[in-house]
Amino acid sequence: MNDLTLPEAEDPDRAYEINALTVSAVLDAVSSGDRDRLMRLLDSEHSADIADLLEQISPKDRAALLALWGDEIDGEVLSEVDESLRAEVFEQLPDSVVTEAVRDLETDDVVDLVEDMDAPQQERLMEALEDADRVAVEQSLQYPEETAGRMMQRELVMAPPDWTVGDAIDYLRGEEDLPENFYNVVIVNPFLQPVGTVSLSKLMSHPRDTLLKDIMDEDFRAIPATQSQEDVAYAFNQYHMVSAPVVDDEGRLVGVITIDDAMDVLDEEAEEDIMLLAGVGDESLSGSVMETTKLRFPWLAVNLVTSILAATVISQFSSTIQAIVALAVLMPIVASMGGNAGTQTLTVAVRALATKDLTPANAWRVIRREVAVGFFNGLVFGIIVSGIGMVWFGNPMLGVVLALSMIANLLVAGMAGILIPLGLDKMGVDPALASGTFVTTVTDMIGFFVFLGLATLILL
Repeated sequence: MNDLTLPEAEDPDRAYEINALTVSAVLDAVSSGDRDRLMRLLDSEHSADIADLLEQISPKDRAALLALWGDEIDGEVLSEVDESLRAEVFEQLPDSVVTEAVRDLETDDVVDLVEDMDAPQQERLMEALEDADRVAVEQSLQYPEETAGRMMQRELVMAPPDWTVGDAIDYLRGEEDLPENFYNVVIVNPFLQPVGTVSLSKLMSHPRDTLLKDIMDEDFRAIPATQSQEDVAYAFNQYHMVSAPVVDDEGRLVGVITIDDAMDVLDEEAEEDIMLLAGVGDESLSGSVMETTKLRFPWLAVNLVTSILAATVISQFSSTIQAIVALAVLMPIVASMGGNAGTQTLTVAVRALATKDLTPANAWRVIRREVAVGFFNGLVFGIIVSGIGMVWFGNPMLGVVLALSMIANLLVAGMAGILIPLGLDKMGVDPALASGTFVTTVTDMIGFFVFLGLATLILL
């Protein structure tokens, strides 16, 4: 028996991502103008990792790298670069380089790139595409943004139901222009309406004389071209799909969506929710100081207004605070606990709404649960802070005020954290956009009002 020579294991730090040493080596090659070395370094990296590298380095280094790399840039790299950075990258590359780079991309990736270009650049890129690709891209651009029509790729494999497995295999072997990645053969009737799908595994595991209609899966989900990308991603995740045909208003096959595109949308939606909850919108690490300042300013301004409202509540009890200085020390505890509890509930609620786990059918059950959780947490922490207040300031009644305030505020936090996103969703407003500010405002105002109000009634 011959000995097998196994390939050397890759460095685990380099296996799936650009590391600091690679970035340093690339920048060194760029600074010295060593194009051959730069090419060797980049040739060994995945397109997504090169895109990450472009996002990590400074604008000056990025411009120098693109100038040295020149016409060797890959279209896959352009499609992987963060949207906020694409315009800058496009501006630094000649039109001929951009158009040549995108020639081999699937139509969905070309559409994604074209969306981020200005009108003159869009026109030049469209003119450079082959006629069939240009028509496919133009048709996709006719659909509204963030819909299945924009996500889908036009390249697909379809066959009539009366073909045999052998017919399909021979067709695939003889066809030169197959999609780069596909998982199913879509079976269509004479009107080009999908009637089933045959997975490649089924195709390869059945005899050549087997009819496709005998092995096709008729329990498939066709996605309307106008369906929102969020609903498409939800369907892929919910029903464990790897590919789905896209149909127009007449039910005719116009494209296909694959699992990688659906997962990209899920990732984008999750990232968007996180960013909106923090009030930073479409901010990215590659954004300029002024862009980042403008994005953060509106919600900081809103937060200022809500803080003034909370301060107004405190001002109504200024005489109480002057009489019992300890209240000023303990106030932040109640407000902070309420804010954190509300944020916990809010985060769960917003994500549940996004994944459709929170619906009108189970809303009241979830509300009751969150109220109960708020009450029991308030009870436990109320007892704890009550003991702290009594030991710290030697006033048992101050401990009672703390305990009652903690219970009330955590109870309100649980209610606000679930009711506010539900209400915003009902009104058609993205609950991730404004819920955080409203919940914090409610817990601060209620926390201060209850704490200082009880202190006024009990301690004075």
